[in-house]
Amino acid sequence: MIAINQHRYTCMEKIKVGITIGDVNGIGPEVIIKTLENAKILDMCTPVIYASAKVISYHRNVAKADGFNFKTISDLKRPYTDNVNLINCWDETVSINLGKITEEGGKYAHIALDRAVQDLKEGNIEALVTGPINKKAMNMVGFPFKGHTDYLAHEFGNPNHLMILADDDFRVAVLTHHIPIKDVAEALTKEKILQTIKVLNESLIIDFDIEKPHIGILGLNPHAGDDGVIGNEEEMIIRPAIIEAKKNGYLVSGPYSPDAFWGSAKLSKYDAVLAMYHDQGLIPFKIKSFGNGVNITSGLPFVRTSPDHGTAYDIAGQNIANPDSFRAALFKAIDLAKNRRDYHEFRKNRVEKTAKPSEEVVE
Repeated sequence: MIAINQHRYTCMEKIKVGITIGDVNGIGPEVIIKTLENAKILDMCTPVIYASAKVISYHRNVAKADGFNFKTISDLKRPYTDNVNLINCWDETVSINLGKITEEGGKYAHIALDRAVQDLKEGNIEALVTGPINKKAMNMVGFPFKGHTDYLAHEFGNPNHLMILADDDFRVAVLTHHIPIKDVAEALTKEKILQTIKVLNESLIIDFDIEKPHIGILGLNPHAGDDGVIGNEEEMIIRPAIIEAKKNGYLVSGPYSPDAFWGSAKLSKYDAVLAMYHDQGLIPFKIKSFGNGVNITSGLPFVRTSPDHGTAYDIAGQNIANPDSFRAALFKAIDLAKNRRDYHEFRKNRVEKTAKPSEEVVE
């Protein structure tokens, strides 16, 4: 695992949040600008956009965001705390083709992401909010990953990362991410489920400040396999993993029949739900929370969030993109980063208190 250079932050210091531009042809720049146009956000964090001044100025005109201002900086040695900072990641003029998948869209999204990762590794920012990218555009420039999550896990040596979708107290994690449905059953192992429970539990404690998380776990097959009639993954893999997790001290329950679970009162009993595959968790989540949900990557040495939508090429450049999900992603990044600060400060103080020699009482 690559270690991040740790700074000693004071409680009063604002969180430095990096924001990558994403695909310059999509709605990412628009929702970023609309979010940061509200000057009150500067009271909550120090935002740092990774893009270019030319591209941001172009999209500011498209969004008619006269109230949005920024300061261009070359590094984060002395960031502006009362303004939006912009790291100029390239100087050349970019050909913007709104609503189109282009090689340039992938190229500059990659450049911005690489520069943000550099600052994360050096400890210059505590959290990262990523603007949406297009997988095909990224593939056109040789980006060998399925998305942000796999790239970040690779860069920081964290194979045991986890996708969590969150909207207030509604949290859904997925065991397998972006793989074909036909490969899901083969990807399930007892060890993978146990490791995922561990990562999810730690995230709920450290990032979400939940002292004793309770996790509900779904089955894979219809009716959770019906005691092996429809499938045996529940009896052979999922249930044994749950039993062992309980023995290890985790508060977990299941496996539940997925269709019945989402419509039942059981949902409200859990701090998070672990789904077995992408659509099993994300379809019900987006039905309930689309536009307000936040994508969180746990298991990384920093906070990373993103909106729950993509590039939305079909509305790019029309100035109608809703910034609510991106705004929620920014707020969530700030909250999680503050929780991490508090958690590590608490641990540090407890260690120091334990290590301090007791004073001998002399009568």
